[in-house]
Amino acid sequence: MADNEPEAVQVHKSSDGITTITINREHRRNAIDGPTARKLTDAFLVFENDPTQKVCVFYGAHGTFCAGFDIHEVAQYGHGFRDSSYKGSIIDDRLELSVLGDIRVAEETAVFGVFCRRFGVPLIDGGAVRLQAVVGLGRALDMILTGRGVSTEEALHMGLANRVVPKGQALAEATNIARQLLAVPQACMNTDRTSCYYSAYNARSFEDALSNEFNEGIKVINTESVRGASEFSNGAGRHGSFEKAKI
Repeated sequence: MADNEPEAVQVHKSSDGITTITINREHRRNAIDGPTARKLTDAFLVFENDPTQKVCVFYGAHGTFCAGFDIHEVAQYGHGFRDSSYKGSIIDDRLELSVLGDIRVAEETAVFGVFCRRFGVPLIDGGAVRLQAVVGLGRALDMILTGRGVSTEEALHMGLANRVVPKGQALAEATNIARQLLAVPQACMNTDRTSCYYSAYNARSFEDALSNEFNEGIKVINTESVRGASEFSNGAGRHGSFEKAKI
């Protein structure tokens, strides 16, 4: 079958290890249809399996991150849609995409919301699960049940947005954060990141979360931590600086 939108998902890899994945469907305000969902899946799998790429920036071109799932496609397939080849790869709301990120950068004009509420489209790609882990059950229910829009000011206050920047500056700020992440010892950072996610989604108890954090963290002590202590003794990282640390 011919690809009618070969540029719907664009991927750029930098030499320093930053992959930028961009949704590029201006005519649909970056809404996600089935083919675009598959392209996004492929792009993220390539990133995950490329050892030279360490951080991914996920971005929406043309001033919109994502308008959610492409409702035009739902209308086209009607009742038969649930049995189509797109089952299992449907992204039904922009919010579900945003809460996949570790750090969310929003432009000051952005609005967050479960806007699919208006059209009877449910959250089926982890939005209800991840949103409450990010902002808490009460705030998640407020957004999910009402479908109301949340400004960047409120999103920043509740932790849904981590940074708010002027219009047109989101990609630059996200790329700057990516470079900051590359500047720190990678094994230690990723171990702590994994511990956070284990605690949020997989831990059977508080004690289990603590045990996992210790057991995974101790593996880093004899590698990066020892080298890091040596670098600190030699003057690296003093006074909060990241410039001299080479671990």
